Amino acid sequence: MAVATEAGLITPIVTGADTKGLVAISEQVKALAAKARLGKLLPNEYQGGSFSISNLGMYNVKTFTAIINPPQSCILAVGASEKRIVANDKAPNGFETATIMSVTLSCDHRVVDGAVGAQWLQAFKGYIEEPETMLL
Repeated sequence: MAVATEAGLITPIVTGADTKGLVAISEQVKALAAKARLGKLLPNEYQGGSFSISNLGMYNVKTFTAIINPPQSCILAVGASEKRIVANDKAPNGFETATIMSVTLSCDHRVVDGAVGAQWLQAFKGYIEEPETMLL
C-alpha cells in the first residue's frame, strides 16, 4: 500500500498477507497507515515489499497509472467506483446499472512477465466480482 505523508509517499509492508484473513489485513493496514502519517514506521515496516496498492479512488480519480516503487515488482492502481449503464440482453429494457471500478497493474517485466500480470488481473477481477470466493 502507499500512504501519503507530509514527507511524501511511503509504502508500508503488510507481511505474510497470503496467510492472513481480510480482517487481520485490514487491521494491519490501518495501523501501518496511522504510524506512517505520524512518521513512526520502523525500517522493517517499509522495506522488503514486493507488491504495492495505490488507491486514488477516494479522491474521485477514475483511472491512473501508478509507478513501481523499487525494488518492488508490481503496483496496482485503484480508481473510484461509479455507476454506469451497461448493455444486458437479458434485462427487459436491454440494459442495467452496474458499479464499475478501473484498476491498472504496472509490472516490472524483469521480474513479472506481462502475461503473468494479465493472469493476476483476471483472478483479481474474479475476486472483486464475487468476493465471497475469497472466503472459501
